[in-house]
Amino acid sequence: MTLRPFLALGLAGVTLAGCATGPSLPPTQVIRYHLDQPIARGTISVQPLDAGTPSIEFKTYAAAVEGELLKLGYTLPAAGARPDYVATVNFTRTTREGPPRQPPVSVGLGGGGFSGGGWHGGGVGLGGGISFPIGKRRPIELLAAQLSVTIKNGRDQSPVWEGQAQGISDLRSADEQAPRLARALFTGFPGQSGRTIEVK
Repeated sequence: MTLRPFLALGLAGVTLAGCATGPSLPPTQVIRYHLDQPIARGTISVQPLDAGTPSIEFKTYAAAVEGELLKLGYTLPAAGARPDYVATVNFTRTTREGPPRQPPVSVGLGGGGFSGGGWHGGGVGLGGGISFPIGKRRPIELLAAQLSVTIKNGRDQSPVWEGQAQGISDLRSADEQAPRLARALFTGFPGQSGRTIEVK
């Protein structure tokens, strides 16, 4: 059973919301594959897809996946014991350019006063009615990530369940992306096989 590629993430849905909330990000896209049979609980070990010394970044994603599996009723094996299941984790992260944010300052022709703060910045009022931006519109930097998990039988390594989640986050909330993807991936576990869902 091989996880097939699905839905390339685009930035067309990323729009600028209000000053307080920043960009409105699309929901996480998730797809799962399994044999439509009950998946028993048991001990499980989370491992990297590729052999080698795990990176600090991998440990962040592995911890998020392990946390979700424990919530589902799986347990960690005793030291040296063979687990009932092995969950292999793989992820990719790339920086993408989103839509431009508003210039920091705008001048209004109409009513008086000055205000500042937020992405939409401040405004120098000269009357009221028409306003135009001052400064260059700079693009928002976004982080696109993909998390893939395969659960195999610990004895014969036969695949039991596979899932993939893709999401986009603001770089300012990059640390929250691993738990967000893991939470979305295991929502309604095991999920409907072969169906793509969106999780906010």
